[in-house]
Amino acid sequence: MNDHTTPSLEITDVVLELGDGESRVRALDEVSLTVMPGEFAAIVGPSGSGKSSLLAIAGAMARPDRGTVQVHGTDISKLSKSATTRFRLRNIGFVFQSGNLIPSLTAADQLRLAGRLAGDRHVDVETLLGSVGMAHRAKHRPGQLSGGERQRVGIARALVNTPSLLLVDEPTAALDRRRGHEVVALLADRAHNANVAVVMVTHDREVLEHCDRIFEMVDGRLGAHALVN
Repeated sequence: MNDHTTPSLEITDVVLELGDGESRVRALDEVSLTVMPGEFAAIVGPSGSGKSSLLAIAGAMARPDRGTVQVHGTDISKLSKSATTRFRLRNIGFVFQSGNLIPSLTAADQLRLAGRLAGDRHVDVETLLGSVGMAHRAKHRPGQLSGGERQRVGIARALVNTPSLLLVDEPTAALDRRRGHEVVALLADRAHNANVAVVMVTHDREVLEHCDRIFEMVDGRLGAHALVN
């Protein structure tokens, strides 16, 4: 289980530049962010502000040009490519827009596959699906599920590796208002009751009431002060 004293995510003075030559832009400009276990943080801001780049850096999908990125005490910005992949599979969970599920697999098999990729062949599928209210839909494929149900399965899949850090990209984008609130409330529940740090990027300010801290990102920079909910 993750302890409460080591930050689940600690980004320090990170710079990330994208593109080449005259088209090169600074996507992240001296960004620092610390999120503790059990904390639910939201990143808001206009399109192109750097929110997706921040998730990519936090999830070891991109390396910073400068600065450090630590996940539960490990500096992932210094790991080799193969070590980064192993670390990501075992320690970081991802929740994508609309669940991003494999169409041919049942809800249960989505979780089993994620477990095999993370090196765990004994995933407690029933418990994980039950934790997101989807145990009764274990044998259903994505095409047989509603948008909200797909997101719930996506959250369960992201928790297979018991991550220190859960990264969530626009989880309400394809949902109506009620289902959007249900999904974000579920994420808050997982953060607080499973001792997982959750970082969510969203345009949907209506769901921010469920978050512990809210950060505004503009032009690659986080605001000088977090907006505390």
